[in-house]
Amino acid sequence: MLLNLNNYRVILGSASPRRKELLAGLGLSFDVKPMPDLDESYPSTLGVNTIPQYIARQKAQAYMDALTENDLLITADTIVWAMGQVMGKPSDRKEAMEMLRILSAKSHEVITGVCITTKKRSHAFSVTSVVRFHHLDEEEIEYYVDTYRPYDKAGAYGIQEWIGYIGVESIDGSFFNVMGLPVQRLYQELKKF
Repeated sequence: MLLNLNNYRVILGSASPRRKELLAGLGLSFDVKPMPDLDESYPSTLGVNTIPQYIARQKAQAYMDALTENDLLITADTIVWAMGQVMGKPSDRKEAMEMLRILSAKSHEVITGVCITTKKRSHAFSVTSVVRFHHLDEEEIEYYVDTYRPYDKAGAYGIQEWIGYIGVESIDGSFFNVMGLPVQRLYQELKKF
C-alpha cells in the first residue's frame, strides 16, 4: 500500500524484536540494522513529551554517514512517565521490581517517539498512550521479573507478555504504541513522506 516507498530501501534502526514484528505487520519489506551502544541520554530541560522524539532523532543522526540516497531509516524510542519520573529500561532486577511497584494500581503514560529519515529530510513525531494497571502483588512482580526478565523494556514491562494479561486494566490510546511502535500513526506518516 505504501507505493511512495518503492524507491527506498527501508531500514529499521532497532534491535527490538517487537518493533521488527510490528513494522512487518505493515506489509513493508525492510532491513534491520541495529547500531550498538547508541547514546540515549537527553537534556534535562526537555519536556516529557519531547524526550523520546529527541532520542529517536539522535539515533537517526548516528546512521547518517551510512545512509545512501535511496535509504529510508526508521528509528524509535519509548519511555514510561509515572509519578513525575521518566522510566526507561531497568538496569537490574531490583530496579525492574521497583518500577513495577510504582506502576501498580496506577495510570501512567507510554510515549514513543519515531523519526523517519532520508539523506535529504527527517520527520519526527510522538504518540502517547495511557495505561492503567490493577494492583500487582509482590509475588506477581517477582514472578514476572524472574520469568520474563524485562530489562530491555521501558517501565520494566511488555504489555504483550503475562503481566499485560493479568495486570492491565485499561488502555487509552494505541496498544501497539505501548509495545514500542505506534504503527497506525507511522503508516499515516509514511504515506505522507
